[in-house]
Amino acid sequence: MGTEPEYRWPRPPQGGYTAEDLDRLPDLPPHTELIDGSLSVVSPQTAFRERVLLLLQSTLLQALPSEFDVYREMTVTLSQRSRPEPDLVVVRAEALRNLRQTTFAPEDVVLAVEVVSPDSETRDRRVKPAKYAAAGIPHFWRVENVDDRPVVYVHELDPAPRTYALTGIHHDELKLTVPFTVQIDLTAIDRRR
Repeated sequence: MGTEPEYRWPRPPQGGYTAEDLDRLPDLPPHTELIDGSLSVVSPQTAFRERVLLLLQSTLLQALPSEFDVYREMTVTLSQRSRPEPDLVVVRAEALRNLRQTTFAPEDVVLAVEVVSPDSETRDRRVKPAKYAAAGIPHFWRVENVDDRPVVYVHELDPAPRTYALTGIHHDELKLTVPFTVQIDLTAIDRRR
C-alpha cells in the first residue's frame, strides 16, 4: 500500500508573489488567492455557502441583461500583488477574451460577491472589500450566514474616496434595480432542487 507524497509548499520569492505567478506555480491547491503578495488557500467549504452561490448564480444568469455575465470563483487582477477570487463576479460580457482566461480586470467587474466563511471573515468583511473599492469595482455584496439563512449586505462605491457605502441589508428577499434589476428569494436555499 503506497503513501501519498508530502505536499511541498512553494517558497515565496523576495518581495512576494505576483498576479502572473498564480498561473505559473505548479500544483497550487484549488481557489488559491493572492493578497498583497501572499498566497491564501481556501478551506473546505460549507453546504450553506454552496447553496447560496448556486442560488445567486442561477438567478443572476437568468436575470442579467445580455451585456453582462456571471462567473463563479474567477480571480480579479487588482494589482501586480493582489489577485483575489470573489465567490461570484458579474462582468461586462466583452471581458471574456477566450475560454483559457483565468482572471478579469477590475474595470470589467460590475459586481463582486463574497459569502463569508469562518476562515475568511476578516478577508471577506474588510480586506477584500477595501481592495475592490480602491480598484473601482462599483458594487459589492457580502453574504453572511445568520441562523442558516443568508443575509445580503449590498454596497455601492462612493467614487470620491473609493470606499463602499452600505445601501441595504436584505433578509428574505433581495430586490434591486441597480446595477441591474434582480429579485432573489433568499429563503430558496432551504428548498431542495
